[in-house]
Amino acid sequence: MRLTRVLPILPILCATALAPVPARAQSFFEELFGIGRAAKPPVPPRGVPGAAPPSAAPAAPSDQPAPEAPRPVVPRQPVVLKAPADDNVIGQDLLLNGLTGSLKLEKGASGTAARIVLPGTKVSQPSESCSVPLGGGGALALNAEGRPEGVGRFELTGGECPLRFDVLDGAVLVTPLGGPSTCTFAATDCTTTPRGLWGPPATLLVPRAAEFEGARGGADKAVRENYKLITQRLRGQDVRPVVMEQAAFSSDREQLCRTYAREGAHGFCNLRFTEARALALATRLGINTAVATPTAAAAPPRRRRPAPGPAVDGMNPDAGFAPVGE
Repeated sequence: MRLTRVLPILPILCATALAPVPARAQSFFEELFGIGRAAKPPVPPRGVPGAAPPSAAPAAPSDQPAPEAPRPVVPRQPVVLKAPADDNVIGQDLLLNGLTGSLKLEKGASGTAARIVLPGTKVSQPSESCSVPLGGGGALALNAEGRPEGVGRFELTGGECPLRFDVLDGAVLVTPLGGPSTCTFAATDCTTTPRGLWGPPATLLVPRAAEFEGARGGADKAVRENYKLITQRLRGQDVRPVVMEQAAFSSDREQLCRTYAREGAHGFCNLRFTEARALALATRLGINTAVATPTAAAAPPRRRRPAPGPAVDGMNPDAGFAPVGE
């Protein structure tokens, strides 16, 4: 009788007890194989390449104005170097690039004259050298042209090879007057290129290399300062030629001086060409370089010997030590 009453209830109890089993089994398999609702997108760990960086918050607008770029400091007055005297090379034997040819300026009752022998190459045989003494080797009268570019200028007009002579310190810068840069002499079958710096040979310049190197800094500074000043004073189209000249200045100097004998060992040509540029800019600023007092020395000031410190007991500071060079 009791079994008869319990049997109808058993199916209901079994259904109730086994109902959660399929749900738990399904959840277990989903977690095991990563399917269904249990599948979640992987979260990349911190520092993994390719992960998108966190978006930065936009910067808050600032009420302060952006700082202005610093303006170049312009000198108040031109920097004037010591201008060479017109007769500082009178009587000296100068060579084209310190190598060849001959140029000697002479002072006479009628003014300045020049004896010049131009070196060149044969027209018919370019591998062979030749030379042409202008005027048969005699003294040729020069026309004084003042100081249009800050240094003394003379010109040799007429003849087969008109030339301009700019007198620098210990050298002369020679430039053909108009026309081609070469002079050809049919009678002697010789073509010459007289343009260049005529100065002393390298054997006389190398011992003075330290002097030239020290003066170069002052000359470069004078060029920079005078250029800044002239660009501030000029307006419109007047400043354009100066800007173009300054842009070509370094390349012109390199082209002129690279053929000077042992230029890398003494720097004489670079120094003299730079000084001439500084004086030319000062002249355009209204300075009469012939009478102006130099405002900057070409060479840096000499160092003073430091004052001796207190003597140390048991030592003689003057014994066994070489004197300090200035």
